[in-house]
Amino acid sequence: MNKNWGKKAFLFVPLIAIGMAAFIWVIMLLWNWLMPDIFQLPEITYWQAAGLFILSRILFGGSHFGGPKGKSKFRERKALKEKMMLMSDEEREAFKTQFKNRCGQ
Repeated sequence: MNKNWGKKAFLFVPLIAIGMAAFIWVIMLLWNWLMPDIFQLPEITYWQAAGLFILSRILFGGSHFGGPKGKSKFRERKALKEKMMLMSDEEREAFKTQFKNRCGQ
């Protein structure tokens, strides 16, 4: 396992929080810029924009992050297995070492 995982997580979590806060702020600005003029709706606060973001994730995006889940992952795994079966022993070992190097092991 990668020993620097804790340090990366320590930096990654605040960046995610800052990114989400900025995205919610952009939602609020866009709403307050467009909706009152177009549809005569009231302006919203930051927390109302956060609620709007969460509601839209529930209604339209689901609860998953990072792309589709389920059967598509099964297809990807099956395709990788077929690709590994068609490789020679040398190619397979080179692929495994390259994969280990990418994952930090």
